[in-house]
Amino acid sequence: MAFGDGPLIVQSDKTVLLEIDHPAADQARAALAPFAELERAPEHIHTYRITPLALWNARAAGHDAEQVVDVLERFSRFPVPQPLLVDIAETMSRYGRVRLHKHPAHGLLLESAEPAILAELERHRAIRPMLGARIDASSIAVHPSERGRIKQELLKVGWPAEDLAGYVDGEAHPIALSTELEAWELRDYQRYATESFWEGGSGVVVLPCGAGKTMVGAAAMARAQAITLILVTNTVAGRQWRDELLRRTTLTPDEIGEYSGERKEIRPVTIATYQVVTRKTKGQYRALELFDSRDWGLIIYDEVHLLPAPVFRMTSDLQSRRRLGLTATLVREDGREGDVFSLIGPKRYDAPWKDLETQGFIATAECVEVRTTMNDAERMLYATAESKDRYRLAASARGKIAVIDQLLTRHHGQPTLIIGAYLDQLQMLATRFDAPLIEGRTSNKRRGELFDAFRSGEVTVLVVSKVANFSIDLPEAAVAIQVSGTFGSRQEEAQRLGRLLRPKADGGQAHFYSVVSRDSLDSEYAAHRQRFLAEQGYAYRIVDADDLDELG
Repeated sequence: MAFGDGPLIVQSDKTVLLEIDHPAADQARAALAPFAELERAPEHIHTYRITPLALWNARAAGHDAEQVVDVLERFSRFPVPQPLLVDIAETMSRYGRVRLHKHPAHGLLLESAEPAILAELERHRAIRPMLGARIDASSIAVHPSERGRIKQELLKVGWPAEDLAGYVDGEAHPIALSTELEAWELRDYQRYATESFWEGGSGVVVLPCGAGKTMVGAAAMARAQAITLILVTNTVAGRQWRDELLRRTTLTPDEIGEYSGERKEIRPVTIATYQVVTRKTKGQYRALELFDSRDWGLIIYDEVHLLPAPVFRMTSDLQSRRRLGLTATLVREDGREGDVFSLIGPKRYDAPWKDLETQGFIATAECVEVRTTMNDAERMLYATAESKDRYRLAASARGKIAVIDQLLTRHHGQPTLIIGAYLDQLQMLATRFDAPLIEGRTSNKRRGELFDAFRSGEVTVLVVSKVANFSIDLPEAAVAIQVSGTFGSRQEEAQRLGRLLRPKADGGQAHFYSVVSRDSLDSEYAAHRQRFLAEQGYAYRIVDADDLDELG
């Protein structure tokens, strides 16, 4: 593609503008995804930013600077600024110039072929206390307990370390993928994701919801042939993991334990919730004993983008264990993507959502933003409210009820989720539409019953709170109506759409509606929330509440 024809404008401040209406826009978006982050996604021009972390993740996943430069030059409308190309090459070259190695006599070593880099690190205030004696011109001893923390600090100073120190095998335990389930085998991308993780030793696999992240975890366990600790977002997700492992592997019920608020079972495969792991008793993290209780060969972090901050400290002490992070998006609203990179590992595999949709592995989805108008009383209340109350007021506007009513009529009989963040709003909607409500205080037993009723078709509409953000397996869900969220959370939007993406038995399309109050924080947050999905190629169609009947 010659200059003047491309969909990209690459700028010297490391931003990249993508013209959405260009014929090559989808191709350019897919090529950008491994090394650039979407910042803004209005209707016609999307803005990406090339960040060091994105470039290092790309480098760790096997992309080199030559490939990145080729993408920019191939799709750019104008000549790419030469200083930017030089900066990309130099930034990517910084990954791996500092390495961590195991030495039989000296233990853990920090190595570099460039003495000046080691001299710089020896003088750095945060890094110096973690270093031991100089071994020779190219290596310095590091205490093994500092393996995680030193990687965090090295990333901060722009020298991301390649961790080649290896892993303990852990206690052996036979685990194999089952061949008894008729017509089941790993998909090509699941196999490739597993191999990429295993070759790297530790890291993150990014797959859309519904694409079988659990299968990648099971395949990694079969490779490790060792006892495994699996960390999950909640008890329901943990039990789904258990059921899938029983179906897809040779593991038996006696080999899988649940470590949650209800049970404390430690077995060859133990599934623990983040909540229990991060609970403090008398100022101490009691669950630390869980990490130390067995010689784990593999630790799996499900939904790693939701990994609570306290677990990072624990993870820094587990660097000798193989660690697999599974997620639909590496976006973290707390900005701790760098800690995931350092302590869980770099991105090893990332499958574009639209690629898997094209191949039929996830359902096609229509995304629609329905804009409503607050009534006069609501607008005045919103205008005079404290800043902290404004989003709740806009998100809970009464005009949304009529839209939900229309959408439920439009999709009558289809399995539908009404998703929101505010309990009083959800309780009102559950009463109004005579639908069961699942929220944080709903017991695990009741949740299980309602999810089973939804799967069987006995219940066709469920009202759900933030529990819908997590790994809940509801393959039948075909429609989601989002009425409120966690402010502008991109990861939440991705998780909620993900609830719909398992392929439908009838091959039908999924429908994701976001009902938004215009001229308010609700619409501002909605635009921010949609950024990640826009990067994946999902275009939101915006319609007025009065024009719903005109939807195709």
